[in-house]
Amino acid sequence: MIIKKPLILEDGSFVQAISPVVVSASRCTDIPAFYADCFFHRLQVGYSVWTNPFNGKKSYVSYDATRFIVFWSKNPLPLLPFLDILRKKNFGCYIQFTLNDYEDENLEPYVPSLLQHIEIYIELSKCLGKDAVIWRFDPLVLTETLTVEKLLSKIERITDACMVSRISWYSAMQI
Repeated sequence: MIIKKPLILEDGSFVQAISPVVVSASRCTDIPAFYADCFFHRLQVGYSVWTNPFNGKKSYVSYDATRFIVFWSKNPLPLLPFLDILRKKNFGCYIQFTLNDYEDENLEPYVPSLLQHIEIYIELSKCLGKDAVIWRFDPLVLTETLTVEKLLSKIERITDACMVSRISWYSAMQI
């Protein structure tokens, strides 16, 4: 159910805004990678504005009822400095982390390396908890040289690296 409520804008005018309990951020744009500072500024202000590219109408989202934010990202590293804001506002957080290995194929030259990605995954898991950072290998790409077997091997290698590192860190925390 979408709840609409009056919202006072920074200029003092009133509009109707949706007020979601759960915000799914960055499904269309990688907000953590490119707009973390802007998103958290809007979170502090209390609302965001979105302009529909097809009809030009503005939609307003109020964060007064928000309790949980889901981020989707290929590079959530820029979120780290902002996690305290979520804690202070008592917001839960979940990160759907796209972590893949197409380095040899040079398919994603502008994302962090696989090693950096795994380090980011572990750091976020330490900060948010092991259940709040979920990785996915996406997209699944097959080429003449990248076979199903090679792709499965890449996925297995990432799984092993992430799980061994996380288990080691959590085991050390139990001591």
